[in-house]
Formats: sequence, structure tokens, C-alpha cells
Amino acid sequence: MTVEQKLWGQVESSNANLYTITNRAGASLVLTDFGAAVVQMNMHCPNGEIADVVLGHDTLQDYMDTPTYFGATVGRFANRIRRGKFILDGEEYQAACNEGLNSLHGGKSGYDKKLWKASVSNDENSVSFTLISKDGEEGFPGSLLVTSTYTLTDENVVRMDIRATTDKPTLCNIVHHSYFNLAGHDSGDVLGQELQIYSDFYTPVDDELIITGEVLKVADTPFDFREPRAIGERISAVPNAGAGRMPDGAFAGYDHNWCLKGEPGALRPVLNVCDPKTGRGFELATTEPGVHFYTGGYLDETVIGKGGKPYQQFAGYTFETQKFPDAPNLSHVPQARLNPFEEYHHVMEFRFFG
Repeated sequence: MTVEQKLWGQVESSNANLYTITNRAGASLVLTDFGAAVVQMNMHCPNGEIADVVLGHDTLQDYMDTPTYFGATVGRFANRIRRGKFILDGEEYQAACNEGLNSLHGGKSGYDKKLWKASVSNDENSVSFTLISKDGEEGFPGSLLVTSTYTLTDENVVRMDIRATTDKPTLCNIVHHSYFNLAGHDSGDVLGQELQIYSDFYTPVDDELIITGEVLKVADTPFDFREPRAIGERISAVPNAGAGRMPDGAFAGYDHNWCLKGEPGALRPVLNVCDPKTGRGFELATTEPGVHFYTGGYLDETVIGKGGKPYQQFAGYTFETQKFPDAPNLSHVPQARLNPFEEYHHVMEFRFFG
């Protein structure tokens, strides 16, 4: 099989391309070198119907303009750093702040807004994207060499393999940021889809959506997904952190980190999700210690998706497997420090069924 490539547009006079990987079952993955992002993920349900299960846009310009991180490889430090400040080896650094007073997903111009260099492997049915993040970029120390590789197998497994090395101590917490809707990207809200997270603990957040440092049991809370349950079953009971962004009387839903079972660094299953109407679903495995589950509470009809579809609140959810938010300022949580001669290695596998 071959990986198809076509021109999509230009970024500052450089070509940006689309890459389509198709497996023998007819499922496909459409990628772009802008943001090392997933543009489409076309998967079967039990009756054989294929649907695109990730939110996104039709045009390159929309991806350049959007603040949503649809499908992107996000870094250098994904999630939030309080006030953008952190200390390494006694030196204080100031990362760019782009969410109020705090740094989110790498700052004002993170990896989602970069044009990566692509390399195609027809033998592996994969595309690798490479980026050099320069010393001092967005306030982070060290030159970081990052590679994000996407593979689609004939068994409908989408594998994402992210690696990075640095020439001086730095932070490295790179995540994949697709928004999923297993009924199809244009099918409405995801509140009826059923989720199970293999986790007994979560990290509560303050009004700025940054973890407080507490680690609490999920039992008897809306964060208990130890058994499969509808995403929307208790979403209105989630404490409305960050509620200042929402209209009066509205709620934002989940935007929180779960502490995952198993040994960090080992690839192991951490959750499964299914759309009961279509029967389409996947089990997610990762090497990371946490997963940030966000239910798209800040999306609204002003976000125009593929096919001209206005997306709505709760139109999709993300599973950002990660080190913990604000880790450099909390000594008791899994850390994101990367040293020279070490390799950052983060794997996600979405094993689709249906």
C-alpha cells in the first residue's frame, strides 16, 4: 500500500501538504504537516459504514486561524503552567502566557502553529513529522528535536509515537489533541457516548483550570468512570471551574486530569469509549501517567467545522495522555524534565472496534 500526498496550501511561502494513509480494510487517516495534525480519521462501525470521527476544518487557513488545537501535536509543554513560570537547576524561566495569566499548550505560537518536515514510509504505512524547537522559543530552554509518527495498521490501530531530545535541561510534555466524536464529526454532541477510564484518582482544579496539587479519589464523584457510563450522565455536577468563561447558568463539563493505573513508560490500556448508536469505539493505550479528558465545553456554533458544519458545545472530546499539568511547580506529581542524552518517548495506540 502507498501513502498519498497532495498539496494543501502554503505557510509563509512554504508548501503544506495532506497525507492519506489507507489500510486494507478501507479505513484511512488524513494528516497534515502543519501542526503534525490529524485532519480526518475515517473508521468503520459494525454495519460497515465509515465515518470521520475527529473534529476539524476543511482548509489550511482555518487551521492556521483556529485556537482549538484540532488534531495537532501540541508542545513544548502541553496543558497549563501557572503564570508560565518554572525553575530548572536554580534558574527561573518565563514561558509565554496565552491563556489569561497562564501558559497553555506551549504558549502563543506552539507546535500546532508550526510547519513540520514530513517523511513517508509506505512499508510501515506511516508518516513521520520532524520539528526543531529552538532554544528560548516561547521561553523554554534548550533546542528540542521532536518527531511525531503516525501509523495505521490493517487491524484499525492508529499509533502515535512521539520522541524528543534536547541539548540542555528543559521541559517536555507533548500530547496529541484530536477531538473525537465516534458517531461522526458532524453528528451533534457526545454526551450519550459511553466511557470507562481505568483510574481511581483525579486531580481537581482551581478557577483557572490549573490543578490544585490535591489527588482525590473518584469514588462518589462525577469523575468516577471506573465502570462504563454515559459522558453526560453526571456532567452537570462537575464543579464549574473556569466558569467565568461561560454564560450565566451554563456549565463547562470535564477539563480535568486522571491519574492512570500501571507503570509510566509501559504501554498499557487506560480507557475505552464507545458510541452505543453506531457501535463504533476504541480502547486507548498509552505510556504516560495521566490523561486529560476535555469534553469541548468551550466550543460553540461560531466554530465552523468540516463541510461547513457549525460545531456545538460538547461536539467532541479529547484524551490528552500526558505528564501532569503544572508539573514543574508541583514536586509530588510526575515530572516533565528532559535532560541531554535522554529521550522523551510517548506512545498512544487507539485500537478501534466496531
